Amino acid sequence: MTSTTQGTTEGAAQPQGAEREILLVPHFYRPDNIEAAASAASMLRDAGIRVRLLDQGFREPDGGASPVSSDPVLGQLESVLPGPDAAAGCELVLVLGGDGTFLRAAGVARDQDIPVLGINLGHVGFLAEGEAESLDAALRQVVDRTYVVEERMTIDVYVSAPDGEEIGRSWALNECSIENIERNKVLDAVLEVDFRPVSAFGCDGVLISTPTGSTAYAFSAGGPVMWPALDAILVVPNNAHALFAKPLVVSPRSTVAVESDPSTGTAVAVMDGFRRIELPPGSRVEVIRGSRPVKWVRLDQRPFTDRLVRKFQLPVSGWRGPKYGLA
Repeated sequence: MTSTTQGTTEGAAQPQGAEREILLVPHFYRPDNIEAAASAASMLRDAGIRVRLLDQGFREPDGGASPVSSDPVLGQLESVLPGPDAAAGCELVLVLGGDGTFLRAAGVARDQDIPVLGINLGHVGFLAEGEAESLDAALRQVVDRTYVVEERMTIDVYVSAPDGEEIGRSWALNECSIENIERNKVLDAVLEVDFRPVSAFGCDGVLISTPTGSTAYAFSAGGPVMWPALDAILVVPNNAHALFAKPLVVSPRSTVAVESDPSTGTAVAVMDGFRRIELPPGSRVEVIRGSRPVKWVRLDQRPFTDRLVRKFQLPVSGWRGPKYGLA
């Protein structure tokens, strides 16, 4: 079954008899995380699934052996460096950590067009499909292939210099944040949609987000929450000095552009919080719907509403529900 942007497909299938392998991407900065990663690796190996470990460069500050290399389980796993081929041949990428770890791992999965599954070991962990206490149950679904995969929209980002020469290009699952590097100065920018100007203003920056990213930086900057099934691009001016600087929701077929004034300071485009392209004064950033989505493992079919309420701890006391069974 071929999935669409909102569609789902059953657990990733591999050729009959092929050895199954999973790339494990843990966040290693707490002892509990090491224990959880070792437990996950052991459970997968006991089920006959090979486990490959992503080397994220974690080392002890005193130069001693990392807790990964000294762990009796993790120290025996094949370790690979981040890169386009890190997950080559794998069934999926399993992330144990918070949203930052997930976003980095999503790029590794996207490079190989395989799904990514997040288990939250951090704080809010909005991108995670499960929590630490449900790790064993999630792994059983992976082993049994009883999960489904849906596609999440991404954005592609193109940056050009004032003379039109391309400076760089990137992509994002959450957002592209165009930010002023010098915090004591204002970024003078012109916002454009579909090659027509919308508004010019001084600001701290402009956020261009996917529906998935609407609950992240864009939400903190005053943008609306967008359900992931929605096909759209969200534009949020960040602390703009203007009468009209409200968030915009535009077509997924639109091209959104931000031009910085040639007299303004140096800015930067930051994708998902860690991929960066420096923007000289007068640069232009164009954003369109991504050419490749991120494949996302779903462990259940609970609606996004439930996730929103749970993660943000929203008050819902007093709710009675529909009287006539419309749900």
